[in-house]
Amino acid sequence: MLDIKFIRENPDTIKHACELKGFTDYTDEILLLDKRVRELKTITQSKTAEKNKITREIPTAADKAPLIARSKEINAEIASDMAELADKESALNDLLHRVPQIPSADSPIGRDDTENKEVRRIGTPREFDFTPRAQWDLLEMNGWWRPEKIASICGTRTYALFGEAAELELAIQTYVIQKLIAKGFTFVNCPSITKPQTIFDAGHFMGSDLSVMNNDVFMLSDTDRCLTGTAEIVLNSLHSDEVLNEKDLPIMYAGYSPCFRKEAGAAGRDTRGIVRIHQFNKVEQYVYCTPEQSDEMHEMLLNNLCEIMSDFELPYRVIAACTGDMGFNKVKMHDVEAWFPSENTYRELGSCSSIGQFQARRTNTRFRDKNGDMQFCATLNNTGIALPRAIVPIIENHQNPDGSVNIPKCLQPLMGGRTKIGGKHNG
Repeated sequence: MLDIKFIRENPDTIKHACELKGFTDYTDEILLLDKRVRELKTITQSKTAEKNKITREIPTAADKAPLIARSKEINAEIASDMAELADKESALNDLLHRVPQIPSADSPIGRDDTENKEVRRIGTPREFDFTPRAQWDLLEMNGWWRPEKIASICGTRTYALFGEAAELELAIQTYVIQKLIAKGFTFVNCPSITKPQTIFDAGHFMGSDLSVMNNDVFMLSDTDRCLTGTAEIVLNSLHSDEVLNEKDLPIMYAGYSPCFRKEAGAAGRDTRGIVRIHQFNKVEQYVYCTPEQSDEMHEMLLNNLCEIMSDFELPYRVIAACTGDMGFNKVKMHDVEAWFPSENTYRELGSCSSIGQFQARRTNTRFRDKNGDMQFCATLNNTGIALPRAIVPIIENHQNPDGSVNIPKCLQPLMGGRTKIGGKHNG
């Protein structure tokens, strides 16, 4: 959320941000509610002071009756004013949580993902001298999955990998975690169960009604808990209500967790294969820093994922998300997309996002700067790797005519020294 003082002083900036991002503009309603809230606070303070004065005068008054009558009258007025204040503050709080983050000036302006801009392209898609197989064919012929059986046991949009593919998934995950640790990140094995407020505090949903999350989040019946869709949710609240020292920033976390999403908005998309499923595993990069460090941290997080794509010997490109596609809480966002041979296109493997002070204001995560003043931290996040999605471009790009898959060199030590998996030797 944004500071109400900033909204008061920059209403046109807020209106423009709503227009750029395609969200409803509540600026005028917010300013009216804010004005009335401040008026009511002044009124109740004044009446409370008057009541306290009368209370002190009553014991020594010759005629107490008028003072007592006025005291009761003020009590009723204060109660009425406080009821209106509570109502107006609740409405104001809800609208403040509907104001989107202001996009950076260097973000492309556009309505949706069709107006995103390609920043750079690394590597050249492989020219096959045979017809490359799609992910499901490679998984099927090598005995690496049993989709019908798993669906009959667990329901649709679930998966299980078998044998060497399961080993590969673990190797990819381990490699990324070790790489981020070597870069100075603190590894956190995050819980996947949390409270709805924790998800709300990450700023992915608008308004103050937590039930808005029900279409996207798996709620755990008869509990006050739910399942997270990314380790970012937990990492974002690790320092809630804390005051950090500026010298300790940036703080960098590499969080791992199983992730759960309903994918309600993706009905009919990617129903085959292991790209879009209800449960997956993800390593998430997350940073707390000063606002001045944010741009540097954004480039660092983005480059980490780009390095990982190169380590896995994948052709990829970087996309700058336009204002209408970057989402509610972001200042700027870049997607990293790998080449999927079976689809003859690039698809997203991770998103790098600068959030500014938007999340820290919700979690009350602050730092004391060199001058001793309190400021809210800036936060950023980016995928380290998401699995099993990342397996798809790896096995498709590195496949051989017999259905075997060459293992990227960086993963071979984690695969027992093997240089390839699958193929005819699987029978």
